[in-house]
Amino acid sequence: MSAQTTRRAAVAILATTASLWVRAQGAPQLQHLRIGFQKGSLNLALLKSYGLLEQRLPGTKIQWTEFPAGPQLLEALALGSVDLGATGDAPPVFAQAAGKDVVYVGAEPPKPDSSAVLVKPDSPLRTLADLKGRRVALQKGSSAHFLTVRAVKKAGLAWADIQPVYLPPADARAAFERGSVDAWAVWDPYYAAAEVTGELRALATSRGLTSNNTFYLASRALSRDTALLKTLFQALTDTDTRARAERRDAVQRYAEFAGLPLATVYRMVERRGAAPVGPLTADIVKEQQLVADSFTELGLIPRSIRVADAIATPIGKA
Repeated sequence: MSAQTTRRAAVAILATTASLWVRAQGAPQLQHLRIGFQKGSLNLALLKSYGLLEQRLPGTKIQWTEFPAGPQLLEALALGSVDLGATGDAPPVFAQAAGKDVVYVGAEPPKPDSSAVLVKPDSPLRTLADLKGRRVALQKGSSAHFLTVRAVKKAGLAWADIQPVYLPPADARAAFERGSVDAWAVWDPYYAAAEVTGELRALATSRGLTSNNTFYLASRALSRDTALLKTLFQALTDTDTRARAERRDAVQRYAEFAGLPLATVYRMVERRGAAPVGPLTADIVKEQQLVADSFTELGLIPRSIRVADAIATPIGKA
């Protein structure tokens, strides 16, 4: 790296840090917090709706930005466009392997019933082994990508035995509906939305294949603010508790946010357990390393990685 490039990088880091923090009498006060979320980020969507974070961080301007999937969200995080976001298991692996500076700061419990490999009700595909030679739609670098990898392995197939068709969820559904692909791997609420219409059959869910973990990732600067992360995670946990206690209200709020029918949201919520947010445990780190190793073995990421290198300390250290 040239001296000029190094200076430019240093200036960029200083500019980003300055935009995040205002120092008052020696104590940092967060001025702006930019949160990225997806349609399936139930806790974050409801946190926004309830306004709990704004109440607990008075004086902080919070900006919420929706992304179609985890890879796009983490790209924005790496570029400094957002400060924190939530994704599934595969996006952080792809980001870390690509050299992007993103940091794991927290996680939710597993949701193994919230994603699936789908086929049409009248499809001749009956087992995972029937995917051989078939076109499977999925978002590249997403949790659905890892689900497909595991499904193929369980079936005793090689990755080259299927034809992955990399599409974001909305485009994948369109391709699925018109019969351009034979199967579709996806997560809630897209899974629930198609399921309640009777347009599909689950060839397999994540259960027994992946834990379908949800991770919270942050910029390097934000990952060092232990107090703020604790406030954020407590607000998310309180949001989850409130949503389970006031399910009808939570479903209505989320349906309005996502533009989904109530039946779809109820189906999505029914298969979710409690989802408090906290530090990564040793077991979750181990599972995430399996995700990384699986993609490495198939040559789907450019290099092997050590997940623990991207975990915040002390918040996320397992």
